[in-house]
Amino acid sequence: MAIPAILKLDAGGLPVAWINWQTAATLYARERVCWEAGQERFAIRGGINALGVRSFFEIGSIIAVADRSRRFQKGVPLLNNRTLFQRDENLCLYCGNLFPTTQLTRDHVVPVSRGGANVWENCVTACRRCNQAKDDRTPEQAGMKLLAIPYTPNLAEYLILQNRRILADQMAFLRSFAQSGRRERASRRPS
Repeated sequence: MAIPAILKLDAGGLPVAWINWQTAATLYARERVCWEAGQERFAIRGGINALGVRSFFEIGSIIAVADRSRRFQKGVPLLNNRTLFQRDENLCLYCGNLFPTTQLTRDHVVPVSRGGANVWENCVTACRRCNQAKDDRTPEQAGMKLLAIPYTPNLAEYLILQNRRILADQMAFLRSFAQSGRRERASRRPS
């Protein structure tokens, strides 16, 4: 079994990043891990020393590290199509239908040509048909209703969006930091 990504926290318990098991092992070896959370543990076996003893230790799925971890720059996670589509649950926020990622596009609520920024609060997931119908207009000008208010995910939400293989204990930990009710939806599907 491959070891999944390890959730790294700062010493205060705030989620910081996903790290690979090799980085986690280095943090353990340098005695930088302050504490652990979660139930999952992974055995790491190393080489054999001069006495013929194989090195061995366990790493946790969630570790708190005493270092100068930086969360995302300026408090805003990187906007890319994969995480945008995941934030919007692969729904077109105009027609409300679910689509595979290959049929989705990034739509700027206020078009860039009209001064709209390429930021989380101005970007939504749209199917190709709706994006073309909206064209270079605001939803109001196009007569299209936006089904949800775009928002910037907090760090815990962003970490959930980033990782495709989250363990149950990691998900429970991150969900405790994700704000509930961040999204105001008129409805998931139009009537």
